[in-house]
Amino acid sequence: MPENNIHPLHALSPLDGRYRTAVSELAEYLSEYALMRNRVYVECRYVIALGEQKIISLSKEEIQLLSDWVGSFSIKDAESIKSFEKTTNHDVKAVEYWLREKAQGTSLESKTHWFHFALTSEDVNSLAYGLMLRDTFANVVYPMLWNIWEKLHLLSNEHASTPMLSRTHGQPASPTTFGKEMRVFAERLSRQMKQLQPLEIPVKFGGATGTFAAHHQAFPNVDWEKFADTFVDTFTAPDMKTRLVRVFATTQTEPHDRYAECFDTVKRINTICIDFSQDMWRYISDGWIVQKRVKDEVGSSTMPHKVNPIDFENAEGNLGLANTLFEYFSRKLPISRLQRDLSDSTVERAFGEAFGHAVIGYTALLRGIDKIAVDEKNMEEALRHHPEVITEAIQTILRREGVENAYELLKNLSRGEAITLDSLHTFIETLPVSKQVQKELKTITPQNYIGYAEQIAKDDTNY
Repeated sequence: MPENNIHPLHALSPLDGRYRTAVSELAEYLSEYALMRNRVYVECRYVIALGEQKIISLSKEEIQLLSDWVGSFSIKDAESIKSFEKTTNHDVKAVEYWLREKAQGTSLESKTHWFHFALTSEDVNSLAYGLMLRDTFANVVYPMLWNIWEKLHLLSNEHASTPMLSRTHGQPASPTTFGKEMRVFAERLSRQMKQLQPLEIPVKFGGATGTFAAHHQAFPNVDWEKFADTFVDTFTAPDMKTRLVRVFATTQTEPHDRYAECFDTVKRINTICIDFSQDMWRYISDGWIVQKRVKDEVGSSTMPHKVNPIDFENAEGNLGLANTLFEYFSRKLPISRLQRDLSDSTVERAFGEAFGHAVIGYTALLRGIDKIAVDEKNMEEALRHHPEVITEAIQTILRREGVENAYELLKNLSRGEAITLDSLHTFIETLPVSKQVQKELKTITPQNYIGYAEQIAKDDTNY
């Protein structure tokens, strides 16, 4: 039983109930505990930075002590901060009071006035959320997206030459290959992922209303803008794929425009994954894709034969939920009345929910891909049942040969009509073209009318 005595089956959100184990890794980066830990990190690192810049004097032992408080931060420490918050009704001030208490009986006891020196809450929060997003992308989102991309890339290469009936408007259309269709999704995903790496996460660090007024008043000879840039740079991820960048001109809050850009990119990635999930659902419905059976798994409570595409349906639903939240973040966060209001604070606390549903969606998508196999026989059978899809090729060659009304000739023959390859060949023999051209036309089949599909599926130049 959890410490708060709330059973998982009583959880209001499926993220904390049904899907808890699926998103447990995110709790390390996007939970209330993670927010507190990062606030402590920022506050301690700030005091150390004041010492490094000779603004204050710190011993090696004191620097180590501050670092240890960050490294050993625990749930018990977070609970202690929450107890301060009950009195302060201010979550950031509670961190400062906790640090002051921590310093009692140490050499830092006489230096507690340097905690949160000249800072406003948003200086700490902006960096803390920046760290949360940095670690979420680096440790969870990037690896999952690259895993999805790799599986799509593998499918595109494995089935580069596997012919498949296309559908436009849901109707049979000119053939493609399964690998080429997978390549389309892989390339779409790759393009959006490039916009996330390297990712610059904007942060605010400039005092109460972004002017460094208190800093400058206390130490007018210090270049506080240079100090802030150097300080913020220390939070850049070691691999440089995610960088925290100080925004030069702010109010009390960072304007969040670049947050919106980031979330919009994630939203586009999720939309691509939803599109892929829906296509896979249809391919499974058509019998072109088969799913591996899982022993003891049930597809229907009454129909024993069913193997439902639940992973792709789960991905679609959860990624849709995530996008609803990401869209709201992008729409709301850049708006803050005058120099600051607190409506952004409560919204930022929902980051975990958005990424939680996204991670569940990615997990389901990966699981779904791992359970599928291409039924090449059924794909070819579908092509054989739709020879009319090569009428595009025939009318195009007739145009090349100067035959008038070539399109209309094929339209009258095939539109809404059931035709066979034999009847097409009989029709070809009536066309006003040479025997050589007629022979050329008869070599076209739904299986070989795939253009550059194989090359497109295998071409990695745009990745």
